Amino acid sequence: MIRDYQAADIDQILGIWLSASVKAHNFIEPEFWKSMIGMMRDVYIPASETLVYEKEGEVVGFYSLYENNLAAIFVRPGLQGKGLGSALIYDAKNRREKIQLTVYKDNIPSIKFYEKHGFNLLGEQIDEHTGHPELIMEYHS
Repeated sequence: MIRDYQAADIDQILGIWLSASVKAHNFIEPEFWKSMIGMMRDVYIPASETLVYEKEGEVVGFYSLYENNLAAIFVRPGLQGKGLGSALIYDAKNRREKIQLTVYKDNIPSIKFYEKHGFNLLGEQIDEHTGHPELIMEYHS
């Protein structure tokens, strides 16, 4: 079930975000992601419209929209590839006519996931936090 984020979900969300970020971005040191936990908890999640995928009473995935930007979409690593991410992105696409996102150029599985869900390449930039190249992608309904 996809539902609105509640404050009690934060620890589960941060755990998913950290483990999935480290797994998906093996080209970035895990310490970087650990250093960002406070910003996720105190700035990014509160500023965003966040929805969670709850299964059997546990949060197993989430996404965050900031205006028309998909700021985050993560599924617990052990449950990836089972349709949860597709359900989350489908829900996000139903809430916006247009969605933009950035994805690391080296994160090939995520790029393929976004392409499969109708996102097109708009351009490329360098992430100011890590110095790694990112692709800018966009979806129009």
